Amino acid sequence: MSSTTPLASLDLTPAPADAPRVGPLRRLVGLARANALLLTRNRMTLSYALLLPLLPLTFLLAGDRGDTTAGTTAMSSVLMLGALFPVFYNLLSLVVTRRDELVLKRLRTGEARDGEILLSMALPGVVAFVLISAVATLALVALGQPAPANPVVAIAAVLLGAAAFAGLAFWTAAWTRNAEAAQLTSMPVILIAVVGNLRAVFPERLQPFVDLTPGAALDALARAGWFGQDVEGAELSFAETFTTAAEPLLVLAAWTALALWLTLRTMRWEPRA
Repeated sequence: MSSTTPLASLDLTPAPADAPRVGPLRRLVGLARANALLLTRNRMTLSYALLLPLLPLTFLLAGDRGDTTAGTTAMSSVLMLGALFPVFYNLLSLVVTRRDELVLKRLRTGEARDGEILLSMALPGVVAFVLISAVATLALVALGQPAPANPVVAIAAVLLGAAAFAGLAFWTAAWTRNAEAAQLTSMPVILIAVVGNLRAVFPERLQPFVDLTPGAALDALARAGWFGQDVEGAELSFAETFTTAAEPLLVLAAWTALALWLTLRTMRWEPRA
């Protein structure tokens, strides 16, 4: 599932020294647009980034309209797959490929700062995740599910989930030798995402540890933000959804901080010698 794409048609060479300087926002938007264009040119990458996360919604077609049990499972799966594919895996293979093609090294010789380069690579996947979440929310309502119980928690879940999995992608890229190896090195992150969605199958004594995974945090936030429920399925008031969401939001924030700290210590900007 590599997102390698020829770069011959894109001019990513640094600007001449006497060229007029461009502001940080314009640099960021320009770089993000170039990365988004490369994503759209790879049909396979685009399909699993945009379509695969929405597949869990098809299970609602076979069930009773308004069945919130099926709705919570579907939305939780959408968030997990959205965080894994357009955000995590796409960004992981993008960073590794651009590093091996010396694109990252070339970009660092220009005006763009390291943070702008990294953020520009993450933005297309993050925007795709936001769009997927919005489409899934509208589809749930159209299929008889309730409107989001707490839109603030729902939005926070998407944004913080995207940040956590983007950070994990940068860190994983640091010890991924090439784009082909990403199919193996991505497994630990995929595992901690999937395990979180299977919290209920674990013995009760292990569930507190499972709750510390980013996948479990997204599942808890899907239940609180979209359906006003806790992980046990109990109904929550609007105020209680904020209290219930606090812990999983902190879990995602902690994973984001850890991943970014590891990225700063291990990030590779050019191929291994």
